[in-house]
Amino acid sequence: MGKRTILTTAGISAAAALLCAAPAIAAGAGAQAGSVLTTGAAGGTAVATGDVLSAALAPGAKAVIATTSGGSTGITCTSSTFTASVTGNPAAPGTATESVSAHTFGNCTTNVLGATGVQSITVGNLPFASTATSAGALDVAAGSAGAIQTTVKLNTILGAITCVYTSTGLSGTTSNTGNTITFANQKFTRTTGPATCPGSGFFSAKYGPVQDTSVSGSPSVFVN
Repeated sequence: MGKRTILTTAGISAAAALLCAAPAIAAGAGAQAGSVLTTGAAGGTAVATGDVLSAALAPGAKAVIATTSGGSTGITCTSSTFTASVTGNPAAPGTATESVSAHTFGNCTTNVLGATGVQSITVGNLPFASTATSAGALDVAAGSAGAIQTTVKLNTILGAITCVYTSTGLSGTTSNTGNTITFANQKFTRTTGPATCPGSGFFSAKYGPVQDTSVSGSPSVFVN
């Protein structure tokens, strides 16, 4: 299929961060009883506004950026993390809000024909805005800096290439089983890069457990 670089989805990260927001063990300012995000258990202690949530890939999971939806050709990373802060945590049922400040990818390999390695995958235009609903839906949207953006740098048989991909929004789902956030085949479109960069990329990953790192012991976050 010719030498191609794969697109990465940083934006996906934003979505993940937002979805997993969790309440602090000791509820702080802005927290409410019976909130959308809690720690310790479903219906537990409300997460405090300003608490920082984070998660790595769930056990056994990988972050995949495929050249086609559901395809097996692309980039696979065994390390990926996200960080987000809670900006709103109303009473359930409702919609919690977060600001995604970081999303990283590491230990990445590629099986794209013509590519010999992955130099880096960087997420730009942070922070992103995200929302998590009591129904388990997660949406990540562009922030004030611009569209959700991911820059992928690959080594190829003809030298290094850089591909930039963007998305106007990402959607995922949350689960209290393992306190996870899942993204499946979230599409990004190439905005800059040589013709060897695929026109689009599809991001899939499962993060968890999502933890409230502002609270002692970093308890897991539940969505109510």
